[in-house]
Amino acid sequence: MRGSRSDLSRLRIALTVFFALDGFIFAGWVVRIPAIKEQTGASASALGLALLGVSAGAVITMMLTGRLCGRYGTHRVTVACAVLLSLSVALPPLTHSAVALGTVLLLFGAAYGSLNVAFNSAAVDLVTALRRPIMPSFHAAFSLGGMIGAGLGGLVAGSLSPVRHLLGLTVIGLLVTAVAGRTLLRIQPPSAPEDTTDQPSAPRRPKPRTRGLVITFGLIALCTAYGEGALADWSALHLEHDLDAAPGVAAVGYSCFALAMTIGRLTGTKLLERLGQTRTLVGGGTTAALGMLLGALAPSVWLVLLGFMITGLGLANLFPVAVERAGRLAGPDGVAIASTLGYGGMLLGPPAIGFMADWFSLPAALTSVAVLAATAAAIALLTRRAAG
Repeated sequence: MRGSRSDLSRLRIALTVFFALDGFIFAGWVVRIPAIKEQTGASASALGLALLGVSAGAVITMMLTGRLCGRYGTHRVTVACAVLLSLSVALPPLTHSAVALGTVLLLFGAAYGSLNVAFNSAAVDLVTALRRPIMPSFHAAFSLGGMIGAGLGGLVAGSLSPVRHLLGLTVIGLLVTAVAGRTLLRIQPPSAPEDTTDQPSAPRRPKPRTRGLVITFGLIALCTAYGEGALADWSALHLEHDLDAAPGVAAVGYSCFALAMTIGRLTGTKLLERLGQTRTLVGGGTTAALGMLLGALAPSVWLVLLGFMITGLGLANLFPVAVERAGRLAGPDGVAIASTLGYGGMLLGPPAIGFMADWFSLPAALTSVAVLAATAAAIALLTRRAAG
């Protein structure tokens, strides 16, 4: 079923809501980490190990979710995972040890990673049916949801306990899922315009050559996520320790990067329509590499902030395009492979930067973000014919 224009429009709105909800819930959890650390009495190292549960849970379940999407449909799996995410976010403030926290974060991470695979797979189907490169708009909704969730969390942190705050996120998540989920469950996933089958979400077993291309796009996602993870964890430290910025100014560093990524994704559809996917990937990777060299090596705080913004603009559309192309090639399994590699990059980034900072210096370590951004651009350029 191709879907009427009104059905496709409703699907786009519903999926946008789920992307925004995902970012909103995740950011709400992140801003309460300091309070939950104090509650559990965990040391910094114990907390770090517990927090790995989020990424570990996501990576473990992503490939399974690809298969579930192929069997039950992306819409059903999206709704089920959104319910699980909404319920699991209430669990961390109920724990009183690092071990218990890490255990519940495995469940939270599994729900988070599974939801990402499911709604990205659903979005790939919709992008193909509409024949418009709207994938960045969904990821912009995720970024906006994250900014709202973090802002709201900061506002209520002084008046609400983590238990009440995160339980509130559970209620909001379930209500939003109940409303937006009705659309997904009522409307069948659309097929490509040229597809005449009635099973748009049927599993596609990628051939060896196709699997190689999917892994290639996964590597682009990895390079992008490496940069996101590195800047999230190390940008403020770089500004404060290497450039003597005040703590308030240092905290602005990641905000500049995140805002630039959101702007880049909001304008991503127009950019893709004008330049095409390959030139967008090559141009974005090159821009991010130059921006990160400025952000890592500039002697002035304001030049570093400018570099972070340029990096955000450059990286903004690499992950959405990489996941969308992987999904077109191999369906939900392709999305799962690319997403798993992307999460691998997010896992690898912060500790890799830390080791390199000990061996050399933090500015030198941050140039690895530029190296991987340039690598993503090179991969896109070298595989442009095969990908086409």
